[in-house]
Amino acid sequence: MKVIAENQSQTNGPKASCCFYVFQLFLASMAFVYFSKAFGGAYMKSSITQIERRFDIPSSLIGFIDGSFEMGNLLVIAFVSYFGAKLHRPRLIGIGCVIMAAGCYLTALPHFFQGPYKYETSVSHSTNVNSTESILPCLSNHSVTDTDDTPDVSAIKGIQHIYSGSSMWIYVFLGNMLRGIGETPIMPLGVSYLDDFSREENTPFYLACIHTVGILGPMFGFMLGSFLAKIYVDVGSVDLDTITITHKDSRWVGAWWLGFIVTGTVILMSSIPFWFLPKSLPKQGKEESPSRSTELSTVAEQENFLPEENQEAEEKPVTFKELAKDFIPSLRRLFKNSIFSLMVLTYLVVVNGFIGMITFKPKFMEQTFGQSASKAIFLIGILNLPAVALGIITGGFVLKRFKLGVIGAARVSITASIGSFCMLAIQVFIQCDNAEVAGLTVSYQGASHVSYNPQTLLSQCNMGCSCSIKHWDPVCAYNGMTYASPCLAGCQTSTGTGKEMVFHNCTCISEMTAPVSNMSAVLGQCPRKSDCDNKFKIYMALSVLGSFISACGGTPGYIVLLRSIQPDLKSLALGMQTLIVRTLGGIPPPIYFGALIDRTCLKWGTKQCGGRGACRLYDANAFRYRKTSPWLAVYQKHVHFKSLDFKLSMTSDLKM
Repeated sequence: MKVIAENQSQTNGPKASCCFYVFQLFLASMAFVYFSKAFGGAYMKSSITQIERRFDIPSSLIGFIDGSFEMGNLLVIAFVSYFGAKLHRPRLIGIGCVIMAAGCYLTALPHFFQGPYKYETSVSHSTNVNSTESILPCLSNHSVTDTDDTPDVSAIKGIQHIYSGSSMWIYVFLGNMLRGIGETPIMPLGVSYLDDFSREENTPFYLACIHTVGILGPMFGFMLGSFLAKIYVDVGSVDLDTITITHKDSRWVGAWWLGFIVTGTVILMSSIPFWFLPKSLPKQGKEESPSRSTELSTVAEQENFLPEENQEAEEKPVTFKELAKDFIPSLRRLFKNSIFSLMVLTYLVVVNGFIGMITFKPKFMEQTFGQSASKAIFLIGILNLPAVALGIITGGFVLKRFKLGVIGAARVSITASIGSFCMLAIQVFIQCDNAEVAGLTVSYQGASHVSYNPQTLLSQCNMGCSCSIKHWDPVCAYNGMTYASPCLAGCQTSTGTGKEMVFHNCTCISEMTAPVSNMSAVLGQCPRKSDCDNKFKIYMALSVLGSFISACGGTPGYIVLLRSIQPDLKSLALGMQTLIVRTLGGIPPPIYFGALIDRTCLKWGTKQCGGRGACRLYDANAFRYRKTSPWLAVYQKHVHFKSLDFKLSMTSDLKM
């Protein structure tokens, strides 16, 4: 018997060691795939503004495009979660990564079919340095009708080409949907695989580590988005000296397409390890001692939350028909679990507000605090996301360090929710004044007012110029006032070329209540007042602190969800939670948030064909209110459901 035991020990030793290394490979692979999918998703979020400008579409439509990712999830999540749990889970994850990569490449495809980007401008910008020609913005020899409605023959040809390609945003829609389909197996199958074969007390720490590495993906995604937002969209195919706008201009479009090629390649690389992982592994701890006496206290606590059911100890081979027949009864069992149902409602309300908020946060920072799109994206990636990563690892560490069970995890989660809600409520009261744009946010005399009527762009000082009120080609006067175009500023002459062009003898500048001697203007909008920078720093500090507190409750909330469901329903539960949350919390918010934001637009851009393009200027105060108020409302519901969930967990525990 002693010899047999020694031989069995020698046999199990290498096998246990091999399984250990395979499990470590799985952890590393999961961390990498979480990084890559988050990398691609964050880059998509950071490119929202660039895509909106490139295709000249409103925020509501860009919200619809952004929601196509969740639509892709909706198509397959239930079936992948249920049937995938019975199949080879690592290989299904690898297939999903390949599909995600294909979606990224499809998203970048329209750039290669469209012509060069033509931004709207009201004057002809000369780029010939040796030219002595003086451009006359104030077209006193033309009528308003001519200026607004009659393009030349060459413009018509360009218009037809651009207009025919304006529907190419559909490729972006389909590519993002394909990305959503490919991402489907990763979370439910990967997390259930991890929880099935790891020690129960190690699961929170493993999840925290994977999510922490995963949060580096959004950091790199937003940093890549910030870098490419400064590179012109047609880099390499146009002479950049002919471009008269900068990356701070609301008409600027960065090289959005290049990032999708990069993210697609990274996602494709992350699929490789999953093709070599086994279908199953021994449970951690069971290779040393197969006795059931080593069960952890966490399992006993988990049983307090699960209804008594007769479960077979052995897995029997089943056919696809039997799996399909058992699908509806499994759903009934799952949703009879009241804790699971409340957890789903909790995630639903918080994701509903979070998705709408994060989608348009770079635009919010750009319009409310006067930051450039690239800087806003960079700050989110370098400040907010590291705070989220630190919060996630902190939440997992607290659970492991203090050996908290389900009740303790629920307490940590609800405390974090209340704290982050308070941080968000304070941010609502931090604001800057609207950018001073003559005829839109202030009168030509400098009096503050907000007008959604484009006719207010006309004044006595520019009546004789026959200006177009459709174009947006802003200039900044030396009195700090922005005018919608050189013509609307009443400028008579200009000097310089390209970005260095300066307009002189601008009659509208002299209409200010405090007359100035310098009646010149330069291209671009004027910067915000200095006190706005100080308010922006306070806003970012509160935003970072709120992100950290909110993330601290992420891992504990996830543990409550995992410990509240039957083991054989784990993959289905995670899949259904993802399905419901992404369907009702991921698809509608970008659309209705975008529609609310569109209603705050003061100046719409004009397409080459004459139709309405993307918004160029928003009412910052209305933007702030319509963006944050829905988020506060849903977050209030989130805290309420967390409280109910905690009470129910306590009740279940006491009954035992």
